[in-house]
Amino acid sequence: MATDIRAEGKFVSVSAQKMRLVMDMVRGKPAVSALNTLKFLTNGAARPLSKVLISAMSNAEENFGVSRDDLLVYRIFADEAPTRKWRRFGARGRFKPILRRSSHITVILRERE
Repeated sequence: MATDIRAEGKFVSVSAQKMRLVMDMVRGKPAVSALNTLKFLTNGAARPLSKVLISAMSNAEENFGVSRDDLLVYRIFADEAPTRKWRRFGARGRFKPILRRSSHITVILRERE
């Protein structure tokens, strides 16, 4: 059975919905190829996602002795983290809520057979 190599990014200040759009582009790809894809994306979610992916690749090399080139993005997902609630004052004494959403990223890599 293959071992799962994982890394997590907690409380990332990008909403889970925006993060999932970028994750769909790299899911199932080889890890090095996925990292190159993320490097050239202009989306704001690409940078924190690439950091977590690099961390997972480093975990594989250091803890499991697996080469970077043999890794595959097995599972990748984003869960919702706590939402910061801010308020902005509006007309007629009302106020408008601002929701600053954040997410938890999980990357699971596996060695290619």
